[in-house]
Amino acid sequence: MVVGEISSKARRTNDLVVQSVCTCYLLKLNLKLVMTLPSCLFISSCSVYMKSFCITLTLASVIIFEITRGHACLAVSLQLLHGDIEQIRREYTSMFTHGVSITRKLGFSNIIMPGEMRNDLYITVERGEFEKGGKSVARNVEVTMHVVDSSGQILKDFISFGSGEPPASEYHSFVLYHNNGPRWAELLKLPIPVDKFRGAHIRCEFRHCSTKEKGEKKLFGFSFVPLMQENGRTLPDGTHELIVHKCEENTNLQDSGRYLKLPFSKGLFLGNNSQAVKTTKESFWITSFLCSTKLTQNGDMLDLLKWRTHPDKIAGCLSKLKEIDGSEIVKFLQDTLDTLFGILDENSQKYGSKVFDCLVHIINLLQDSKFHHFKPVMDTYIESHFAGALAYRDLIKVLKWHIDRVTEVELHEHIQEVLKAQEYIFKYIVQSRRLFSIATGGQNEEEFRCCIQELLMSVRFFLSQESKGASALSQLQAVFLSSFPSVYSELLKLFDVREVANLVHDALGSLPTVMHGDDSLQAVKLQSIGKTVESHLYTNPDSRYILLPVVLHHLHMHLQEQKDLIMCARILSNIFCLIKKNSSEKSVLEEIDVIVNSLLDILLRTILEITSRPQPSGSAMRLQFQDVTGEFVSCLLSLLRQMTDRHYQQLLDSFNTKDDLRDFLLQIFTVFRILIRPEMFPKDWTVMRLVANNVIITTVLYLSDALRKNFLNENFDYKIWDSYFFLAVIFINQLCLQLEMFTPSKKKKVLEKYGDMRVTMGCEIFSMWQNLGKNAIKCLGRKSKLNRSFGHYVCHLYI
Repeated sequence: MVVGEISSKARRTNDLVVQSVCTCYLLKLNLKLVMTLPSCLFISSCSVYMKSFCITLTLASVIIFEITRGHACLAVSLQLLHGDIEQIRREYTSMFTHGVSITRKLGFSNIIMPGEMRNDLYITVERGEFEKGGKSVARNVEVTMHVVDSSGQILKDFISFGSGEPPASEYHSFVLYHNNGPRWAELLKLPIPVDKFRGAHIRCEFRHCSTKEKGEKKLFGFSFVPLMQENGRTLPDGTHELIVHKCEENTNLQDSGRYLKLPFSKGLFLGNNSQAVKTTKESFWITSFLCSTKLTQNGDMLDLLKWRTHPDKIAGCLSKLKEIDGSEIVKFLQDTLDTLFGILDENSQKYGSKVFDCLVHIINLLQDSKFHHFKPVMDTYIESHFAGALAYRDLIKVLKWHIDRVTEVELHEHIQEVLKAQEYIFKYIVQSRRLFSIATGGQNEEEFRCCIQELLMSVRFFLSQESKGASALSQLQAVFLSSFPSVYSELLKLFDVREVANLVHDALGSLPTVMHGDDSLQAVKLQSIGKTVESHLYTNPDSRYILLPVVLHHLHMHLQEQKDLIMCARILSNIFCLIKKNSSEKSVLEEIDVIVNSLLDILLRTILEITSRPQPSGSAMRLQFQDVTGEFVSCLLSLLRQMTDRHYQQLLDSFNTKDDLRDFLLQIFTVFRILIRPEMFPKDWTVMRLVANNVIITTVLYLSDALRKNFLNENFDYKIWDSYFFLAVIFINQLCLQLEMFTPSKKKKVLEKYGDMRVTMGCEIFSMWQNLGKNAIKCLGRKSKLNRSFGHYVCHLYI
C-alpha cells in the first residue's frame, strides 16, 4: 500500500540521471513505502500522517551503491504516535521544531467530516512514444508540465513534487538518454482550488535536450488535457493516452484558445470538433486520481447536486440515487443531504415520498461495515448543518404511512429498510422541530404532539399484531424493537421525561404476551427491554417507576418459560445496580414494592430450577452456567437486603390462602439451604458468604412470625417446621461462621459488622421450639431430614 507522497530532493544533471528504486517494507505495520531515488540525493526526515495515528519516519542513513556493483539500501527508524494531528502537535511540540512535514493520505481518510475541504489531483507522468524526428538516433526527451487556467495564464505554485517540498509552477522530468519510449512514472500532486478547476487544463510540452550543445532544449510537441468537461464532470480517474501535437520550436503556446479546440485524447474529442489530427503515431500517457470533497466524476451524482439547473430531472435523479456507488455518496454526504432537504422544502407534496426513500437509503448505507465510520459525519451534519425546519411534517407523515401498511406483504422488504433507519429518521424529526420552534417561538406545538401520538399509536397497533412462528410480520417487529430504544434520547429533547416514559410504556406494553411464537422475536424483545433498562430514560426515578412494571412483566414471562436466562440475569443485575446506587431515594421503596410483587416468587423458582440441573461438561459452558446462577443469587440477595418491615408485611399479607403461604415458605427455605452450601461460592469468598448469611438470618427472623401465626396448634404443619429447623441447624454449623477458627483481627471485624450470627440463630431456634409446645414431640418422633445433632442441640437448650 502506497501511503502518501514521499519527500525527496535530488541534484539533477542536464545530461543523464540514473534512476534507482529503493523499497522499504515495514512488515509489522503491513506498510510498504516505495521511493524513487536518483543516484545523487539528500533525503530529509518526513512524516506519514493517517487519521488514527501518526507515523514518524526518519531516514537515519542512506547507503547507495552503483547499480552495477550492489543494491540500494535504506535504514529507517520509525515511531508510532496515537491521536489526531492536533493532539500530536500538543503532546510532541519538540518534534515539530525540526521541519517535519505532514503527509496526507493518498486518497480519502476513513472519515470525511462536514466542512472538511480537499481538492487534490494526483497526476502520474507514465510514459511516451515518440518518433526520431528525422534524426539517426533516438531523442533525449524532457517533459515540462504547467497548469493553465481558463484565461490562458499559468497557475502559480500549484504543482507539488512531494511532502515537504516547496510548491512550483512547472514540472521538469528527468531525461533518459536516446530513448523514444521513455518511462518516467513520476507522481505529482496538483492542489488546485475548486474555483479554479473549471476551465483549467494541464499542458505538457516535449523538448529534445541536445548533448552536444549543453543547455539547448528544442520544443517539438505538446499534449494537453482539460480538468473538467463542459457538463461539470471532472477528468475521470485512470490512465489517459494523450495525443502529441507536433509544433515548431518557436511556437507560442501562451494563447491556449488556439489549441484547446483540438482533440486531446485518442478516441475522445471536445464538443462537436472532429478536426483531423496530423499524426497519431506519437502518444503520451498519464494517470490521474482525483481526491476531492467538492468535485465528482459521477454523472448521476452531479445531476442530483445541480437539481436546480434541471428541475424537470428531479424525479429521475432521486430514483438513480440508489444506483450510485456508496463510496461516492458518503464522499459528498453533506451536499447530498442538503440537496434532498432542499428538494423537500421546494415541493414536498410531489417529492416527499421519494426524498424519504433516498434518506432511508443513505441512513442504511451507513449501517454497512464499510461505511459505518461515517455515522459521526451524519451526527455532525444533523447537529450543526441541517436546516430543514419544515421537514419534520413530511418525515412523520411518510413514516406513519409505512408503519400503517406493515400487513401488506408486497411492501415488507421496503418497510423493513424504513424501520432499520428509524433512529436517524427520529433524529431528523426532532432536530427539524427544534429549528422550527426556535424560528417561530414554539408555534404549532400541540399539532406536533398530536402527530407524534398518532405515529406511536400506529406503532402500538403494529407491535400488538400476533404472528404464528417465524413470519414476515415478526421480522418487521424484531427490526423495529432492535433500534427503538435509540429513539428515547431523541424524544427527551422535546418532551418531558414522564411523557416519554408513558409513550415507551404503552409501546412495550402492547407487545403480545404469547411466548410460543418466533423464538428470534422473543430474544429481540428481551434485548429491547435490556436496552431500555440501560438507557438514560430509565435512570430518572420518575420515568423508572413508570417503566418498571412493563419491564418486570416481560421478565416474568421469560423466567416463567425459562428462556433467555442469560439476558434475564443481565437485565435484573442492571435493575438492582440502579436501585443500589439510588438507595437513599424515597422512590426506591416503591420500586421494591413492585419488584417483590412481580418477581420474588419467579426469582426463587428460577434459582431452584437452575441449581437442580446437572452442570454442563464443557469448561466454557460450566463457567457460563455458574455466572448465570451467581447473577440470579446476587439479585435475590440484593432484593432481600432492600426490603423493609413494610415490604415483608405486605408480602405476607398478599397470600390469599395458607397453602400459598406454605408453598412460598418451603420454597424460600429450600433456596436458603442451597445458598449456604459450601460449593455455592468459591472458598476464598468469605465476605460474600457473610453477606449472604446476614441476609438469610434477617429474612428468617421476619418469616418466623408468619410460622407462629399460621402453622401452630390445630394448623400445625410438620413439613414446614421440619424445613425451618433443618435450615437453622445447617446454618449454625457452617464452617464460615465458626469464628474460633479465624485470626483475632478477622474475628474482630466480623463481630463488629455482623456479630455472631450463630448466637442469633440459636436464640431463634430456642424461641421457636418453645412455641411448638406439645408439637415438639411430633418433630422429634418422626423421621426427618434433621440429623442427630439437632436432637443434641435441643436437649442442650433444655438443660
